[in-house]
Amino acid sequence: MTVSNTPNVNRTMCPSRLVLEHVTSRWGVLVLAALLERSYRFSELRREVGGVSEKMLAQTLQTLERDGFVHRDAKAVIPPRVDYSLTELGREAAEQVWGLARWTERRLEEVFQAREAYDEARTPLTAE
Repeated sequence: MTVSNTPNVNRTMCPSRLVLEHVTSRWGVLVLAALLERSYRFSELRREVGGVSEKMLAQTLQTLERDGFVHRDAKAVIPPRVDYSLTELGREAAEQVWGLARWTERRLEEVFQAREAYDEARTPLTAE
């Protein structure tokens, strides 16, 4: 890869932006985080990732599988069984985004305080 072709997420047309979008999307983060624990069947994963629709979960899994983060293991049994797990690349990505998610939880109170201070500073004073 030449210097001009070196990935740079700040460049408009850099393909790394799309990969970043996939792993940091609302559902991408939560799916990756859940799969850090263990493999899941689709319905189990849907219950674990609260609030995700069946359609969005299917799209998210397909995208993450295409990018090489998720392994889909379809077993030819009756009834059909499909398990989802992380690949080595997926585990690395999941650890990165899960660290950010946990940091967000730890610093949430400070974010709320900052929002409140911001809103108070911008609230017009009413005439008394």
